Amino acid sequence: MNVFIIFCHPEPKSFNGSLKDAAIKTFEELGHTVEISDLYGEQFDPVEKAEHYNNRIDTNRFDPLSEQRNAYKSNTLPQDIKKQIEKLENCDLLVMQFPMWWHQQPAMLKGWFDRVFISGGLYTSKMRYDKGYFKGKRAICSVTSGAPKSTFTKNGRGGGEIETLLRPMNFSLHYMGFSVLPPYLSTEIQNKGFTYMNPEEFELHLAECMSKWCEYLRNIDQVNSLSFSGWDDWDDNGVDIEA
Repeated sequence: MNVFIIFCHPEPKSFNGSLKDAAIKTFEELGHTVEISDLYGEQFDPVEKAEHYNNRIDTNRFDPLSEQRNAYKSNTLPQDIKKQIEKLENCDLLVMQFPMWWHQQPAMLKGWFDRVFISGGLYTSKMRYDKGYFKGKRAICSVTSGAPKSTFTKNGRGGGEIETLLRPMNFSLHYMGFSVLPPYLSTEIQNKGFTYMNPEEFELHLAECMSKWCEYLRNIDQVNSLSFSGWDDWDDNGVDIEA
């Protein structure tokens, strides 16, 4: 299996970095190949803008989707985007490792979606959802939070169930054709100076989180994908009347 890990955290020595490193080690021990994109480390530009396109079809007005389609068709996509797409095309499993910031993914990772999922190339009006470009590939979000796991309930102070909080992101992955696995949540991951645990308890907690993550990855083939509606479920108005 080919695994592509997108790491989105500004500190390589963070616990997110440790989870990323543990995933690499676990997958390689199982005989899989692993590729990494360290968005902060590579200084990935998350802002879609006219300067990214050298072969503009309209230099008077910047229409991102039109320029994406033209760049894909003319093979003039920015090199950083070409590299990301190549890694996506090569992978069987996409793992996104990031902290929950303001109840969603960091802005840099959202910008990765904006720039990498190219209109006209990786999706079209018909090449979406269960007929998407990446059909047959799996994706999972591995996320961390400082809040206790018990707070991620419908009316809890975590903001809701983690599947609900990340549904927009997971739906975008479904839009691109991925089979999306339930998000994996590691909780009470805080700066040592702000944790409610004493130092010994905190270190044991981190070690336990790491162990559970590695065990989860070793058995990831047994994890069922989330359920999303597809083309055969919708009527002419795009409504799933059975849902």
